Amino acid sequence: MTDSTPQPNRSQRVSRWQSRVDAIASNDTALYALKRVGQALLTLLLASLLSFAIIQLAPGNYLDTLRQNPQISPETIADLTARFGLDKPAIVQYGLWLRNVILRGDFGESFIYNRSVTALIAERVPATLLLAVTSTIATWAIAIPLGIVGAVQQNQFSDRVLRTLSYLGQGFPSFITALLLLILAQNTSPLFPVGGMTSLDFDSLSLPQKVLDVAWHALLPTVALSITSFAGLQRIARGELLDVLRQDYIQTARAKGLPENRVLYVHALRNAINPLITLLGFEFASLLGGAFIAEYFFSWPGLGRLILQAVFAQDIYLVMASLLMGALMLIVGNFLADLALKFADPRIRLENIN
Repeated sequence: MTDSTPQPNRSQRVSRWQSRVDAIASNDTALYALKRVGQALLTLLLASLLSFAIIQLAPGNYLDTLRQNPQISPETIADLTARFGLDKPAIVQYGLWLRNVILRGDFGESFIYNRSVTALIAERVPATLLLAVTSTIATWAIAIPLGIVGAVQQNQFSDRVLRTLSYLGQGFPSFITALLLLILAQNTSPLFPVGGMTSLDFDSLSLPQKVLDVAWHALLPTVALSITSFAGLQRIARGELLDVLRQDYIQTARAKGLPENRVLYVHALRNAINPLITLLGFEFASLLGGAFIAEYFFSWPGLGRLILQAVFAQDIYLVMASLLMGALMLIVGNFLADLALKFADPRIRLENIN
């Protein structure tokens, strides 16, 4: 039995493609997304080239440590040198690595773990993203309301207390915060779990229990990541809202007899929130740097610890992939912030966002 359905001819196929292109061209969001994808690819290429150049400037390589071990023969060192491509010029190493990334999505093999770098990154990224997302949500859920309170009650007792807390939060180094939380967990054990992101009996738990178990393990690392970010965001929210509340249209809305809550949350906050949304992308990416400390202190199996180990061991391909992941988080974070800015304020056109 043959298919009697008529097949589209060449002109029909061209017409369909043309209609799809026209549809994309008439959609501001789609055009903006395509533009950002092109920029992202170029950024990642330049970031990979710069990262590889900086890594090559570091003295020695991973095999120098193995050469100091008398139990490892020169033949083994030579085999590993050829296997990892370290016997080739640096530009050739980069070219081969980039070709494998583009054609096969292969970021090479980790020197330390003797495993695919892609597999290692894929295992660790979810844990880091979990901390980043929960920290971002916690930071905004606390900082924005407190920023509103500080702006509405400017120079009153509550505002002074909140400003003092924000100064202390910004002045505290992240590692001190993580260390204090770790001491708290040790002194209140077993109230707060420390080490890993799951309990020993995790596999035997039901799905709701597994979710609660991961959330309980993520509590202290999330707090450690959120404190510094919360302090800065609260001050920015307070300052932006104060600037908006001084505008003439706010005074006009009050003069018309609108309820204060409507003036504050409908008119003032909608305009004050835009600069904060712009910061969201940078905030999301900066959590990767803070994750180094939180993951180290709380033995969280995320990307931060993996990068730290790779840098110490000069695991070139693992460092490269990890740095690119950080750059990708920055790009994605800024893209999502732009979309959120467009959603929050329809007057903003995406093509006008730099």
